[in-house]
Formats: sequence, C-alpha cells, structure tokens
Amino acid sequence: MLAVRIPPSALMKRIAAGVVRSDSRSTARLGLAPCEQLVFHNGVMKRALLLVPLLCFPTLFAETVSLTRDGNRIEVTIGGQPFTSFYFGPEATKPYLHPLRSADGTVVTRGYPMEEIAGEQTDHRHHRGAWFSHGDVNGVDFWANEPEQRSRGKKGIIALRSIDSVKVVAQHSGTITFTFSWNDLTGTALLSERRTMKFHRVDGNNIVDFDIVLSAESETVKFGDTKEGTFAVRMATELEEQHFRAKGIPRTGTITNAHDAKTEANTWGKRSPWVDYAGSIEGKPKGIAIFDHPENPKHPTYWHVRGYGLFAANVFGEHDFHADASRDGSITVARGETLRFRYRVVIHQGLGGEKINRLFRAWAESE
Repeated sequence: MLAVRIPPSALMKRIAAGVVRSDSRSTARLGLAPCEQLVFHNGVMKRALLLVPLLCFPTLFAETVSLTRDGNRIEVTIGGQPFTSFYFGPEATKPYLHPLRSADGTVVTRGYPMEEIAGEQTDHRHHRGAWFSHGDVNGVDFWANEPEQRSRGKKGIIALRSIDSVKVVAQHSGTITFTFSWNDLTGTALLSERRTMKFHRVDGNNIVDFDIVLSAESETVKFGDTKEGTFAVRMATELEEQHFRAKGIPRTGTITNAHDAKTEANTWGKRSPWVDYAGSIEGKPKGIAIFDHPENPKHPTYWHVRGYGLFAANVFGEHDFHADASRDGSITVARGETLRFRYRVVIHQGLGGEKINRLFRAWAESE
C-alpha cells in the first residue's frame, strides 16, 4: 500500500525552506518516488484497494488527480471530487466509463443501464457511458453485445488481458493503460487492444484523452461497413435534442459540428473534425465535445450522432451514411498490422464553436 500525504502547512514550510523541490532527489528525501515512476503492475494490483490519491509536483496549486482501484473499476477524482469510473471486469461485455461529470460535479451522461433514473429512456441497453467498440469485426458484433442480445447474430466480448500502468504525473493528470482482447464467444481472439486514457482538467473543462491501438490476431481482421460503432458517448437526458420519443424531462441539447451545421438532420453521417453536443442541465450550460485526431484513419471521421443522445465517431459506416449500397467503408488489417485511433473528450460548461475550434486546433497541433 502506497500512501503519501503532507499537510499543506508543513508542505509550504518545506518549500519555503528549499527542502521540497520538484526534482527526483528532493522527492526521494521525503520517501516519494518521482511521479513518473508511480506505476502499478498486475502482481500488485490484485489487492482489493490498490491505489490511493497521489499528490504530484511541481504544479502545487493545480487540482490534484487521484486514481483508486475498487474491485473491477478504477475511480477518478479531480480536486477531491468524483469525475468518472472505468469499468473493466468480467461483468462488462466491453469496458466503459460511467458517469462523466463536468467540473462542478454535474453528470452529463445517461445513467441507464448501470442505474435507473426517473424519466430516462431505457432504450439501447448497450449504450454504456463512454465506450469504444464496433458492430462488425469479421462478422462478430462487439457493439450490441449484452448477454440478452446474443440470440441476434454472432456476438463478442472485449475482455481484460492486463492492466499495464496506472499513474499520476506531475502535470496533475492521471493515466491508465490496459490491454484488452476482442474475443468471439468461443474465446478466440480477433484483436488485441492497447488503450491509454489520460484524465485531467484544463481551464475548467474535464478532459479524457484516448489513445487506442488495435492489433490483428487473426490472419486478417475486417472492420465491416456498419453505422453501429465506434467511439461513443450516451448523453444525459436533458442534453438530448428534442425528438419524438422525448417525454417528461425537458430536452435542451443541440448537436453542432465544426462546419456550424446543427441538429441530427444536418450532422448525422457527415464528416467533421469535431462535434459538440450541448445544452443545459438544471438551467446551467453543459456539453460534451469529441475531437477526432488528424492522424486517425479517414480523418475527418463520420458521425453517428442522434437526437436521442447517441454520440459516436465512426469511420466505417459509409454505405449507411451515404445511403449508397455500392460504397464500402470497411478497413481490413492483416496479422501484425495495427489501427490507431486518438480522441479527446471535453466535458465543458458552455463553449461556443469558435472556442471549441481553438481547443481542437491546439490539441491537434500539440500531439
């Protein structure tokens, strides 16, 4: 068990006296490993409660990120307040984050099916928080893959293979890296996935950065042309657009892409480097923007984004998006080859298109 806490008053005295610095020698004198070395491997992580909040320097007054393992999930807090949890155990047919919160603690993703909230729709049980999967990988569905959906076609499971690192770094961000296996129901692996997620807060926006590398484990792996995918978030009910199934809870959301097209009718199936899905919750501006990295396959991606709250980037579903059966948006990867996807998710409290575009360009140019 690793736990390091220095009372703020004592810490300030040590800094003033020059005892505490941000280099590795000063942290060693305090019994601290450098933040970059705070990595926990599988053998250690089997304990019931493995990780505790870690305070990193030199950004003393930034809001501290902590990562805490609780069974088959890792809880993420920023500034001592819950941000999200990552679920990866055998009870999850694909790993997911739930819920996502803005910096003031407001939940901006749907609760169902993880929890039932009055007034929420209970459609699409497989829409769990924020996730990455696809509906056709060599004919196997990793998208709508809940146990009760297995009577409808071939299904797969994205299973944990290893927890590679969990660390908090000096810039007050937390990073976790996992390896997953995309298996059919016989246990045969089609893909391995190495996923790194970075959690941090910038200018009042909670952010998750995803770096996903998919490696073929069959001779060939084909990501089929279907709209059912791929990198997705299910929005909170209040942030949905107004739609024919909307009842009870008022919907306030609007979908906007980088070309200033608005609403599902003008953004679904269209290509754009980013999309913002925003409205208000209890009268306060809230939204989620998803950025597609310029080096991702087929950038800018297509968007499978719906007024009822599904928010997904999908490069594969061209025949659906163009309503043209002659198009083929599939991608085939041979054994030993990889596909890499990077995304940024920005949970904000009211940003216009111009500000989001600046954030996108700064991120794209820095990576």
